[in-house]
Amino acid sequence: MPLQQLQETIGHQFKNSDLLVEALTHPSLAHEKGRVNNHNQRLEFLGDAVLQLMLTDKIYALHPDLPEGKLTQIRAHLANRHALYQRAKAIALGGYLRLGKGEEANGGRERLSNLADAYEALIGAVYLDGGVRAARKFVNQQFRQEFKQVRQSTPHHNPKGQLQELLQAKSPANPVYRVIHESGPDHNKYFEVVVAWDGKELGRGNGSSKKHAETAAALAALNNLPRE
Repeated sequence: MPLQQLQETIGHQFKNSDLLVEALTHPSLAHEKGRVNNHNQRLEFLGDAVLQLMLTDKIYALHPDLPEGKLTQIRAHLANRHALYQRAKAIALGGYLRLGKGEEANGGRERLSNLADAYEALIGAVYLDGGVRAARKFVNQQFRQEFKQVRQSTPHHNPKGQLQELLQAKSPANPVYRVIHESGPDHNKYFEVVVAWDGKELGRGNGSSKKHAETAAALAALNNLPRE
C-alpha cells in the first residue's frame, strides 16, 4: 500500500521517509536480506518511552483530582499491547508492514505482536522526524476517544480478570499469583507479587496490599503479552 496514504491517515508527513520505512520493517525481512539491524525494534523501544510520556502528560492534565495509583491504571489501560493492537488495526497498519516471506505466509500482517510493535515504532519515527510537538499531536489524535471514555471505563477495568480471560482462551490453566517479597511493619506492609502461567513468569507488581500488588502484576503481564 502507498505510504502516502498512511501519512495522510495519521496526519504526519515525514520529512525523512526512511524513518517511516524502518518503522514498518519487521525483523524477518531484515534477516532475510542480511541486514540484521535494519528493522523496527530500536524504534519500537523509543516509541514505547515516547508513548508513556505523552499519555502520562495528557492524563495528568485531564484528571487533576486522581491519585498516582489511578493515573497509573489509566495509562496501563491505554498502553497495553492489546490496546495498541486495536489502534494499529484502526489505521490499517498491517497493510503497510514489510515482512519476510515466512512471516507473510504465517499471517504476520494480523499478528498482535507485529502490529503492536510496529505501532510503537511508528510513534518513535514520528518523534524523531517531528519532535515532541509532532509526537504529542499524533498521540492526542490517536487516543482522543479513549481520553474521553477512559474515566468512565476504568473503574470497571479488571486486569486480573482480563488476564485470566486471555490466558484461558489458550489453556484452561489459571494464572498463579505468588508473594515473593514482603517488608514493613504490620500497619505499613509492602508486597511484591509475581504472576506465572504454564510455568512461566508473566509479570511482577508492587503494592501496599497483596490485592494491589496482584493487580499491578496483572497489568504488567497484560503489557507483556503476547511476545511470541
